[in-house]
Amino acid sequence: MAERATPTPGTWGDLFARDHRAAVSVFAGGIAVYAVSTYLTAASLPSAVADIGGQRLYAWVMTVFLITSVFASMLVTRSLGRFGARGAYLIAFGLFGVGSLVCALTPTMSIMLAGRAVQGLGGGLLTGLAFAVIRVALPERLWVRAVGLTSAMWGIGNLIGPILGGLFAQIGLWRGAFWLLVVVTAIIVIPATRALPSRRSATADVSPLPVLSLLLVAAATVAVSVAAVLAGTGTVVVLVCVAALTMVGFVLVDRRREAGLLPRLAYTRSNPLKWLYASLALLALGSTTEAFVPLFGQEIAGMGPLVAGMLGAALSWGWSSAQIASTTWADGPTTSRRVRILGPGLLTGGLAVYGILQISSGPIAVAGWFVALFVAGTGIGMAFPHIATAAMTITTDDAEAARASAGVNTVQMVANTFGSAIAGLLVSVGAIVGADDDPEVVSARFLAFGFAALAAVGMATALASLRRPNRPTAPADDPPLFTTSTRGRHV
Repeated sequence: MAERATPTPGTWGDLFARDHRAAVSVFAGGIAVYAVSTYLTAASLPSAVADIGGQRLYAWVMTVFLITSVFASMLVTRSLGRFGARGAYLIAFGLFGVGSLVCALTPTMSIMLAGRAVQGLGGGLLTGLAFAVIRVALPERLWVRAVGLTSAMWGIGNLIGPILGGLFAQIGLWRGAFWLLVVVTAIIVIPATRALPSRRSATADVSPLPVLSLLLVAAATVAVSVAAVLAGTGTVVVLVCVAALTMVGFVLVDRRREAGLLPRLAYTRSNPLKWLYASLALLALGSTTEAFVPLFGQEIAGMGPLVAGMLGAALSWGWSSAQIASTTWADGPTTSRRVRILGPGLLTGGLAVYGILQISSGPIAVAGWFVALFVAGTGIGMAFPHIATAAMTITTDDAEAARASAGVNTVQMVANTFGSAIAGLLVSVGAIVGADDDPEVVSARFLAFGFAALAAVGMATALASLRRPNRPTAPADDPPLFTTSTRGRHV
């Protein structure tokens, strides 16, 4: 199956031109409200628990949101097929707004969980649609710019969310954080009704839902989500192993379907889409380290909450700035391919240096922590838009390309879920190993070196993704992919 030739990227001025400005605000705004809500909720939740109770359900506020987001992200192409870009976005914003409203009005934590579930359904659609609809609403020369901008919204959410959530909690109006999400969502709906095409996508996936594949991924997601919030290393290890085995089962089932959750190209030996997805997943895994960095800043270096939060945000600052910058200077095909390898390399080096610098908590070492984390973040940011765009242009078959684009978000969200569990596991193991020495420092090293090793694997998958398909022919020239006689073509 032929790989689409990527045209020379347009400029940032082209992206924000009058013809595209409204559509871009919908893409970026959808991811921004999702990202902000993630961090805003975390900052305001302690005040909510103090007001309405439900301490035992505290961890599930995020877990429920994440699980439903992953589920909804798998329905993106089907939503486009049934409702078109405009209708799919209106449904996504509607679910997100209704969920936020339920959270703002909730009298109990149980009802808040229901609101977060609905909010997660809308959020999962919003983030997935951003990648899928870019192909519909923008010319191909602007895709890499649009992907860089929408991806950078995650870093912006990490900066704005904690500040807004903390502010509302500080003044005793934690519900105001959710009311803000309701208002912002309603505002973004306005350009969505005008800027996006209303017609149903001719290339969208309207095949029957692969229920078994979906259930297996959902089960794996639940396992790692529960592992991330439970105490006890043994239980966490068991749940992570169960999740890994379940994902193996998913691959075995999904690769044999005519229309699975992932594109058929992801299971084809001659096509590099699987390596692109693996590279994206490993970059997303690296970003989950930021959840524990502020904790280590307070426990190891004695930082105050604000400074420790800025230490964790250094990773986000790096990837947000790099995502914008790399889509400007790395706009040629050769440079873009090099950046796809350099990004995981910088992530590896930055995390490794952060781990090495745990030998001291003096001012110079702490300054080094900030620099190392910023460099690690730049690795994520510079590579992600180019790898995602490569996945979006992996084939000239528009139907498969649409599914490959939607798969970018699904892979990213599942990787974030697994990353949270892996981070918790490494921190727990580090605390046990360093119990007689300095558990916080050992935990920080386990976290940093563990994810540096995963990022190093990302360099290998990035190299593999640069390989051209063995036979760049039209789809009709390929033999069937999912029959017994061609089983050897699968990975």
